[in-house]
Amino acid sequence: MTEATLPALIKQMLQPRFYPHAVTEPIQLVQTHISYVLLTGDYAYKLKKPANFGFLDFSTLEKRQHFCQEELSLNQRGAAELYLEVLPITQVGEQYHLGGTGETVEYVLKMRQFPQESLFSQLFEQGKLNETHLEELGRVVAQYHAKTATNDYIRSFGEVPQIRAAFDENYEQTEKYIGGPQTQVQFDETKAYTERFFAERQELFQSRMQNDHIRECHGDLHLRNIALWQDKILLFDCIEFNEPFRFVDVMFDIAYAVMDLEAQERKDLSNAYLNTYVEQTGDWEGLQVLPIYLNRQSYVRAKVTSFLLDDPGVATAVKEEATKTAAKYYKLAWEYTKPKQGQLILMSGLSGSGKSTTAKYLARQLGTIHIRSDAVRKHLGGISLSERGGDDLYTAEMTQKTYARLLELGIILANQGFSVILDAKYDQQQLRQAVIDQAEKYDLPLKIIYCTAPTEVIKERLVNRTGDIADATVDLLTSQVQQAEPFTDAEKPYVQVWDTTQSQQTQLNQIIRQ
Repeated sequence: MTEATLPALIKQMLQPRFYPHAVTEPIQLVQTHISYVLLTGDYAYKLKKPANFGFLDFSTLEKRQHFCQEELSLNQRGAAELYLEVLPITQVGEQYHLGGTGETVEYVLKMRQFPQESLFSQLFEQGKLNETHLEELGRVVAQYHAKTATNDYIRSFGEVPQIRAAFDENYEQTEKYIGGPQTQVQFDETKAYTERFFAERQELFQSRMQNDHIRECHGDLHLRNIALWQDKILLFDCIEFNEPFRFVDVMFDIAYAVMDLEAQERKDLSNAYLNTYVEQTGDWEGLQVLPIYLNRQSYVRAKVTSFLLDDPGVATAVKEEATKTAAKYYKLAWEYTKPKQGQLILMSGLSGSGKSTTAKYLARQLGTIHIRSDAVRKHLGGISLSERGGDDLYTAEMTQKTYARLLELGIILANQGFSVILDAKYDQQQLRQAVIDQAEKYDLPLKIIYCTAPTEVIKERLVNRTGDIADATVDLLTSQVQQAEPFTDAEKPYVQVWDTTQSQQTQLNQIIRQ
C-alpha cells in the first residue's frame, strides 16, 4: 500500500505533530494483514484493521476496542514492560487526535518500542543466542504457564475433535500444493500419522485435560515473539483474537520454539529449552504429545509460506524462495512422524563426580531427555526446585519413590521413541537391576555411564557448588563411598567409565561408536 492510498488517520499518524511527545523522524509504518504499527522512537502505536477473516473479526469499532483491551491484558502476563495502555482516537472535523474530546473513531494500543535486535530470532541470526538464553527461556515459560488460567471451558478445547479440526483444515488447505513444495508421499504419511495418533491416544489427551495442562497459553510463542530487553526475557504478541488458538496444551506453546530451532539445525538449543522447561514444571509426561504439536507447528509454517504462491502480487524470485522454504517445513513435519528407537542412559557415580554436568552435555549432543533425581524428588515433595529440601525429602521411603518415578518416566518416554538419561547416583545394585530388567522387558537399548573423578576434585566441587538444585554436601561423601555397591559381572557389559576431568568430546565419540 503506497502512502497515497493509506487511510487519512494513518497519514496523520505519520506526522510528528500527531503525538504529545517527541518522536524519531521519519515515523515508520509496519503493516501486517491485520494491523498497522507506527514506530515513533520511544513508543509504538498499534491499530487493528477493520477486517473479518472468520478466525478473526475486527469489523466494528466496538470489536476493535474489545480486542485492544484483550491484547493489553493478555500480553501484560509476559511483557508488562511493553504493553502500556489503550487510547481512544477522536476526530474533530478533518483532524484526528490521540485522546481528545471529539467523537471516538478508533482505538490504539500504546506500547513501549524496543530495538528489533532484541528479538530471539535476530539474536539467533547474529549467532548471539546461546544455551544459557534458552535455559532461562525454559524457566520463564514455565513460570508463565504456571500463572495462566484454566477452567472447564478452557479445558474443553483439549477434546480430540477440537484439536483435530485444525489438523484436518491444514490438510484440506494444502492438497493443492502436492506436486509443488509438498509431495504425495509426505502428505499421505503425515495425514495417516496424525489420524492414527488421535485414534490411538484418546486416554493421553484426556489425561492432559484432567491434569490441567490445557490452559490460556500464549498461542504463538515462536522466536520472533520473544525478546531479551533490559536483561529480561519478554513473551509478547500472544493471540488475543481467537480462543482455540490460545486455549491449548502447554506443549503446543513449547513446540513453536523447539521446532524453530530444530528447523535451523540447532537441536542443542532446542534441547536446552525443552529440558529446562519440563524439569521446572515436572511435566515429563507431556513430552508424549510433543511430537504431534511439533508436526503441527512445522506444517502450519509450510502452509502459510505456500499461500504466497497463490498471490499474483508476489514476485517470481520471492515465490521460488517460498517454494524452497515451504518444502523444507513440509519435510520437517513429515520427519516428526517417523518412528524412533527409544533408549535409556543411566548415570551413576558419587555426588560431585560430574554426573549432571556430563548428563547435560550428553543431552545437548545427543538430543536426549535429561531427568535429574534432584528435580523428581522435589516435585514429589511438593517444593520448588530452588528450595533446599528438609530431612523428610531424604528418607529411605522418599528415595525409593524417587527412583521408582525416574524409572516410570524413563520407560514411558523410551517406549515413545525418546532417548532418556536417568541422572541419579544409582549406587545400589538393586536400583540398577530394576532398570536393566525393564529395559530387557521392553527391548530398549541401555547404557550405564559411570562418572569418576579424583576424591580431591569431588570434594572441591561439592564445597564450591552454588546455584544448583542438588542439595548434597561434602559431609555426605564418606557415607556415599561406603554405601556404593560395585558393578556385578552381569552389569559390566552396560558400563562405560567416564572420567569427568578428561575431554568430553573424546569420550562422547566412544559412546557414539559403540
